[in-house]
Amino acid sequence: MTKALITWGGWDGHEPDKVAAIFKTILETAGISVDLTDALECFDDAKRVRSYDLIVPVWTMSSLTRDRATNVSEAVARGTGIAGCHGGMCDAFREQVLWQFMTGANWVAHPGGDGVRYRVEIRDHDHPLTEGIPDFDVASEQYYLHVDPANHVLATTRFPTTTWYHTPNGPVDMPVAWTRRWGLGRVYYNALGHKANVIATGHAHEMLRRGLVWAAGSKTAAAMGKARYDDFARPGAHL
Repeated sequence: MTKALITWGGWDGHEPDKVAAIFKTILETAGISVDLTDALECFDDAKRVRSYDLIVPVWTMSSLTRDRATNVSEAVARGTGIAGCHGGMCDAFREQVLWQFMTGANWVAHPGGDGVRYRVEIRDHDHPLTEGIPDFDVASEQYYLHVDPANHVLATTRFPTTTWYHTPNGPVDMPVAWTRRWGLGRVYYNALGHKANVIATGHAHEMLRRGLVWAAGSKTAAAMGKARYDDFARPGAHL
């Protein structure tokens, strides 16, 4: 049976317990077994971390030791999927550049704060994670991220929506959702989800549902492919 690990905590303002509960329901409805914890000790045992098909972090502005970050990175590199949203994944552990490299971005600002109304524009209409989902509006935090150019961008949002110091730079399309690879592992991120109600229903919920289930199939996809861990692993590559 496909197994997922959801771990939540950090800043209470992002309602990590409620977001984790939404993720748990999504995965269990898809027939995926879920271990739910509110502690980071779950990353201490490298062998156990690698036993999961999917890791779902829901931590904002927290700290992660280098050993724990490495255990997660190595698990994903060997085929475990990782998926998450908003600050729970890409503003989780600011001091861990390995985490940022693996997930594909790091949060830097949300001009205007909560309640900014903006449009999410689907960019890859043919991808199974976005097919049939139209552009849609949300009222929430609009994340400005420093993003890896290697990400496969699924959706974007246009800045600036709110006038701030970045406005003189002119309009930019900021990625909202993407996929990427980390070794053999699938990575999915969605910037929506400042509050649980933003992703509880509607198009945002459906995007995350698809992303979580897609990432949970990472090991199966890796087994069907031709790539091997040894193809990209080099001495010191995980340090």
